[in-house]
Amino acid sequence: MKKITLIILLFISFHTIAQSNPENKLGVWYAYGGSHKVSERISLKTQAQFRFFDIANDLQQLMLRAGANYKINNTFSAYVGYAFFNTDATFDVDGGGVNEHRIVEDLNINYSHSKFGFAHRFRFEQRLFETDTKHWFRYQLGINHPISDSLSAYVYDEVFLNFDGNTYSQNWFGIGLKHKFSNTINLQLGYHNISLNGGANFNRIVAGIAISTNHIKKK
Repeated sequence: MKKITLIILLFISFHTIAQSNPENKLGVWYAYGGSHKVSERISLKTQAQFRFFDIANDLQQLMLRAGANYKINNTFSAYVGYAFFNTDATFDVDGGGVNEHRIVEDLNINYSHSKFGFAHRFRFEQRLFETDTKHWFRYQLGINHPISDSLSAYVYDEVFLNFDGNTYSQNWFGIGLKHKFSNTINLQLGYHNISLNGGANFNRIVAGIAISTNHIKKK
């Protein structure tokens, strides 16, 4: 009953946000994340996101990412990867897509205190366009807390900083629920806000699935 109540409250929040900001469409990001353990320290990571201006109409951005994560110890890990973006920033018309390639480097710090889990991510990205190259730094703080054996709540905030021009680029804030469907599959439903330098503000629902596999051969 508690799970149903939490999900209903989450949907009511989405509806309220959409009504209180009529100038912004309440879009949806459909997300897939994969983590495939190939040794005690190395995991292969895969991601795909389909970012829509609307519920399932007018694709704003396609994101594909793949890389490898190295576990230094139980607290620290490092990641390196490649990402492809195709972005159409025009709304309600086909404005054509802009391709972007990114090289990604992460340092992750994860630990627990009481029942709270804390995750710090320091990310550098080299953004390669057809005629230009840009760089930015991203820092994300994430906090999660279990509600039951299979349900947990999360909140995060992430700031984006440019190396050139205006230092501050944007801020992302998110809150939601994750459901452990099995040892392999986790489901996610949340709210995501994007606040850009200059005042633009976007509200999104995030609906995701994460798949984790272990390919270490048992001795």
